[in-house]
Amino acid sequence: MAVTESSAEEAHGPAGAVPEGILRRQSARESSARTYARALPIVPVRARGLTIEGADGRRYLDCLSGAGTLALGHNHPVVLEAVRQVLDSGAPLSVLDLATPVKDAFITELFQTLPPGLAGRARVQFCGPAGTDAVEAALKLVRAATGRPGFLAFTGAYHGMTAGALAVSGGAPEVQVARLPYPQDYRCPFGVGGPHGAELAARWTESLLDDPKSGVPLPAGMILEPVQGEGGVLPAPDDWLRRMRRLTADRSIPLIADEIQTGVGRTGAFWAVDHSGITPDVMVLSKAIGGSLPLAVIVYRDDLDLWQPGAHAGTFRGNQLAMAAGTATLAFVRENGLAERAGRLGARMTGQLRADLGGLACVGEVRGRGLMIGVEMVRPERAGPVGGRPGARGPEAAADGRPAGRGAGVGRPGEGPAGDRPDAASPLGGMPAGPGPGAARTAGGSAADDARRVPPGPDPAPVPRPAAPELARAVQRECLRRGLIVELGGRHSSVVRLLPPLTISDEQAAAVVDRLTDAVGAVAREDGTRGPHAARGHDQDPL
Repeated sequence: MAVTESSAEEAHGPAGAVPEGILRRQSARESSARTYARALPIVPVRARGLTIEGADGRRYLDCLSGAGTLALGHNHPVVLEAVRQVLDSGAPLSVLDLATPVKDAFITELFQTLPPGLAGRARVQFCGPAGTDAVEAALKLVRAATGRPGFLAFTGAYHGMTAGALAVSGGAPEVQVARLPYPQDYRCPFGVGGPHGAELAARWTESLLDDPKSGVPLPAGMILEPVQGEGGVLPAPDDWLRRMRRLTADRSIPLIADEIQTGVGRTGAFWAVDHSGITPDVMVLSKAIGGSLPLAVIVYRDDLDLWQPGAHAGTFRGNQLAMAAGTATLAFVRENGLAERAGRLGARMTGQLRADLGGLACVGEVRGRGLMIGVEMVRPERAGPVGGRPGARGPEAAADGRPAGRGAGVGRPGEGPAGDRPDAASPLGGMPAGPGPGAARTAGGSAADDARRVPPGPDPAPVPRPAAPELARAVQRECLRRGLIVELGGRHSSVVRLLPPLTISDEQAAAVVDRLTDAVGAVAREDGTRGPHAARGHDQDPL
C-alpha cells in the first residue's frame, strides 16, 4: 500500500509539507518491495542515541534501531570519532581482502569477545556487507568441509533474503532442508510448552537423525538462532541449546549459530550462545558488529577452513569505515558492561510490560531476552482445551479472557528447578519424559495393564488464541502517534517488537514502556478487548 498524502498529513500535521512531498515521491519512485517505509511514514533528518528527529520537527524514540544494527544508538561519539580518524588519516576506504591496520584491530577486538572454546582456534571470513551473504558463506563452508549437501533448520527461522538463506528460513517457498520444531511456550507445536515441549522437540530431532527410514540423511550442518527475532522473539531454552550442541557434536554435524541480530550484547550476554555455555562450530555475525555501517563475517573452527582461494568473495568485504566503527562498538560494549546492563534493564522492562498488559485479553504473551522484547497480539474469541479434551486447562478461562494457568508472560529461558546451570539435572539432560497429553489412564483396566502403563505427561497447555496482525499494526500506529518507533514480527506479523540500543537510559526505558502500554491500551479499548488496566495518558517527552 503506497503512502498517500492524507496518511502523511495524519502523521505530520498541516505543517508537514516538506516530508509530505518526500513521502509522495518515495511512493511514486521506489520499489514495491519497501517495508518499513509503509508502516513508518516519517522522514528522519537528525538522530542521536535513541532519538530520531523527523523533517517535520517531531521527535521519536527509536526502538527499531536499524533492525538491531545500532547497538550504541544513532551517531554515538565513539563511533563518529573512529570514522573521523580513518577519514583524516588518508587511509584507503575499500581494500578488498588486503591486510590493513584497521582490519587487524577489528579482528583482534572481535576475537577477544568470542566464546572461549572458539577464540583460540578461530578463522574469520569477511563476506559481502549484508548478513544474508554471511549466511550463504556459512552454508557453503560446511558443505565444502563435510561433502554433504543437506541442512537442518527450524520452523520460524529467518536467515536472510538470498536463495540459500531463504531456503533455511521458515518461509522457504521450496523445501530444501529438513525442518525441525523450535521450542516455544505460547504456540508450542506439541501443545505442552515449557521444558516438556522442549524435550519433545529435541527427541524429534534425534529421531530424524537416527532413524534410517526418516528420509533425512546426515546433513552438512544445523543452523539456528539462539533467539528467533523475526520469528516472534522466541528465546531458545538453554538446556535445549546444550542438547542441540551435544547431538550435533556426537554426529559430526557442524552447528552454525546465527548471531546477526542477537550478538554484541543484545540479549544480556555478549553473544546469545554464552547464556547456555555452548561453543558453535560457526558463528554468523553482522548488524551491530559494523557499528551502524555495513559489515558481515563468519567465524569458524580452524579445521573447517578448507576454502579454495576465491571460494567466497565480495567486492565490499574490505569496508574500512565499518571495521573502524565496529572495533569502537565492540570495545565500548565490552569495556562498559553493556551486555550485562541489557540483561538487567531488559528483564525490568519485560516485567513491567507483563504487569501492565497482563489484564488485556488481546495480549497473548510478553516475552524476550535482554533488550529483545516482544508482545504478541491475539484475538480473544477462542480459548479451549487441546483437541477438545475435557479437563484440560483451556476452558477454565479467567474473567478477562486469558486462559487460567497462563499469564501474559513466561520466565527467562532456563528458569525453574535446574536454572541456567549447565551441569544441573534437567528435562533435556536424559530424564525420561511422559508419553504426552493423550496417555491418561483408562478406568477399568486390569492390574497387569495398570502395571504396564506409564504415568501421563503434564497437562496440555491452553490453546493459544488466534494471532491478530491487524491489532499489532494498530499498536504500531498508536506507538508512532506517541513518538515511539517499533517493529512487527512473528508468524503472522502479530508480535510488536522492541530493539532499543544498549545505551538506552533508565528514564528512556520507562518512557518506552509507558508509551507502548498506552498504545496497546488504546487499541484494546477501541477493539473492545480491554481488561482491567487503564491506559495512562502520556505526552511525548523530548528524550
